[in-house]
Amino acid sequence: MAVAPNRELVPSSTTRRGLLAGALAAGVGGLTLTGARELLEAFAPLSGTAWDTADRSLSERVASPHGEATVRYDENGVPSIAADTEPAAYFAVGYVQAFDRLAQLDLQRRVMRGRVSELAGEGSLEDDEFHVAMDFAGAAEATWGHVAETPAGPLVEAYADGVNAAIEREGLPLEFELLGYEPEPWTPVDSMLMEKQISWDLTGNFGELRRALVADRLGEDVTAELFPERLDHDVPILRESLEDAADVGSVAGADAVGTALIDWLSRFESPPGVGSNSWVVSGEHTESGLPIVAYEPHLTLMVPPLWYEQHVETPEASVRGATFPGVPFVIAGANDRGAWSFTNVGADVLDCYTYEIDADGERYRYDGEWREFDREEREIAVAGGDDRTLEVRKTVHGPVLEREDRTVGVAWTGHTATRTTEAIYEFERSDGLEELLEATRKFDLPTQNLVYADADGRTLYYATGKLPIREVDGVAVPGNRIFDGSAGEGEWEGFEPFGESSWEGFVPFAEKPHAIDPDVLATANQRVVDDPDHYIGVAYATPYRGARIYDRLDERIESGEPTDLEFHRELQNDTHDGRAEQLVPELLEALEDRIEGGDESEGGSDLEDARETLADWEYGMDADSRGALVFARWMDRFRELVVEPAFEEAGLDESYYPDDWVIATLSADSRFFADRSRAETMVAALEDALAEINEAGWETYGDWNSTRAIDHPFGAEAPFLNYPELPADGSRATVKNYRVESAVGSSWRMVVEPGGEATAVLPGGNSGDYFSAHYDDQLEGWLANDQTPMDRTLEGEPDVVFEEGAP
Repeated sequence: MAVAPNRELVPSSTTRRGLLAGALAAGVGGLTLTGARELLEAFAPLSGTAWDTADRSLSERVASPHGEATVRYDENGVPSIAADTEPAAYFAVGYVQAFDRLAQLDLQRRVMRGRVSELAGEGSLEDDEFHVAMDFAGAAEATWGHVAETPAGPLVEAYADGVNAAIEREGLPLEFELLGYEPEPWTPVDSMLMEKQISWDLTGNFGELRRALVADRLGEDVTAELFPERLDHDVPILRESLEDAADVGSVAGADAVGTALIDWLSRFESPPGVGSNSWVVSGEHTESGLPIVAYEPHLTLMVPPLWYEQHVETPEASVRGATFPGVPFVIAGANDRGAWSFTNVGADVLDCYTYEIDADGERYRYDGEWREFDREEREIAVAGGDDRTLEVRKTVHGPVLEREDRTVGVAWTGHTATRTTEAIYEFERSDGLEELLEATRKFDLPTQNLVYADADGRTLYYATGKLPIREVDGVAVPGNRIFDGSAGEGEWEGFEPFGESSWEGFVPFAEKPHAIDPDVLATANQRVVDDPDHYIGVAYATPYRGARIYDRLDERIESGEPTDLEFHRELQNDTHDGRAEQLVPELLEALEDRIEGGDESEGGSDLEDARETLADWEYGMDADSRGALVFARWMDRFRELVVEPAFEEAGLDESYYPDDWVIATLSADSRFFADRSRAETMVAALEDALAEINEAGWETYGDWNSTRAIDHPFGAEAPFLNYPELPADGSRATVKNYRVESAVGSSWRMVVEPGGEATAVLPGGNSGDYFSAHYDDQLEGWLANDQTPMDRTLEGEPDVVFEEGAP
């Protein structure tokens, strides 16, 4: 289906960006609706369609080649799609997703295909080069080759037809008019590309390269001290086994790879701190006798939100929940029988290989012989500059990434045909634990902690996704090292890059960590189990969130008082920071020694005030708290004072710093306190933090910890597209998770009683249309965790009717 070619011509994206920047410089940023209208009127002479975007409304009747369907929007802009056949339903899903989120769909696929420079110019070229070299699009094509032959395939095609019908029939959103281009038709491969995108965001980790670089520059002893293979705590997801795990190995040096390559690749890893919370309690501990699932994925916060909420009713399934725009099926949600959720395992599913390469750089040595690299030239269009030609090279393991004549091969479980789309489709239709468990066998990427419960009272935990088995000289080894690709070290048996892989070289499904009918279970990206049968990985989260959730659940259950949905929503609102509980008493002791020792320095009264504030504080990271503000700014400055001098001298920026648990538990005898004691460093960090607070004029935590981090991709040039700046609770270590420093936090919240009540909230709104009433209508509710019902009833007249016929 082609895009209508007769839209009015508009100026180039370069011209529009320049005009927009000029308008914003003149003071029209942070606009009200009236101000935005005035801005668009200023653009009106340049584009007759720019102002039309303010009056976009969804057609009430739409022709569909897949049959009849209806759409009803609720008070939060969530569509309920009903149809007698699944193709008709998913054509409608594609149509409404495109109407609500078309700019987001198009930008996401541009990123993954390496086509951002086509609009943004040379500033995005290195990003595009990475995505082209990794050939995510090739992996998506391989995946579609498999999915097309499954029952989910025709529905993905119907969804793509719906997206394209909306592109052709409905007015384009504001972003297209501001940048002056039209979207190309959506394809089923694009939907597979969205699966690759979220999988990469959750599992794309070059940790072995970064660790090797730290070891190369700071030494193995420092690396072992700051980046231990396991943190010294005991709050795994599966709490039954508490034995010591075996040593997981060491890492090779960085010189074979090169610092320029490592620094470049580090830019494209999973966003720092990405994680999630989920938990389940059985009906033994609930007021209704039904189990309850609570879920909140901590992912990148943006405008519009990462997730899209939808409800789909067909004879085969009744399902409501969240999906990623571009994906037809509900990824996390509930049907009439069960509820499912996913948090990140932190598994190691990416390996790096070095090779012996000939003098001409044309061949690499493998299995005792010289082989030609697989080569393909790709063109990268660059707005306002010369187009670039990139040679994409691959080995038997996967893509080859290069910088300054240094080369590394990459194997990633996403670089093959994956079956997760098929699994999610079957989740929607599942009628209980056994059917869902069978579908889970097909969930091969990303590696996730699946938490499930159903109306029969069954509960489930399973570590999903393919977990590679690596061997060197016939012995299984961990993957947190750089392998000798020429010698065939660490290869995954049965893995076929950009083809279809078997399960031979991966942990068998029955041997992956799991629990059937757990009574109480919580995941917060912590270590899965203390004594795994197979190597899983080392990229686990600090224990603060996991420990707090288990403490709260255990306390309630031991009291004998049953839980209800409100209790679990209140637990999602928990702002207790375990770092503060761990460190503030020590800081107060250091302050006491300093003040009692006679502090005559400037700022002494500020230290006394800070001591009183922290002594009265109960460790809650609440927006209206002064103690939370002082602690947050102190914690960041303490980390910097401890490690910054050594890292700066080694040419390593803050992205290489160790995590908060390591900083909090660093011994007073550590080499990092050789020049200044731990207590002295704590006080110095507080002095610096108070100076920062005073200079900025902050009074409470919410003055610094605000929604300013949540922005639109074009928000720097068009700030009126951003959400309003509001104070926020939570930190990177609290259950109610919000990380202003990295724009990561609770990207969706839901609490579900399978077969009973369910509620949810998004961080913003379900619509990506700036002029929609649902652009940011859930933002304040999200800040307060004021969830609304995930209703699956169909009431009232349809807002849109899809009729049989050619679009």
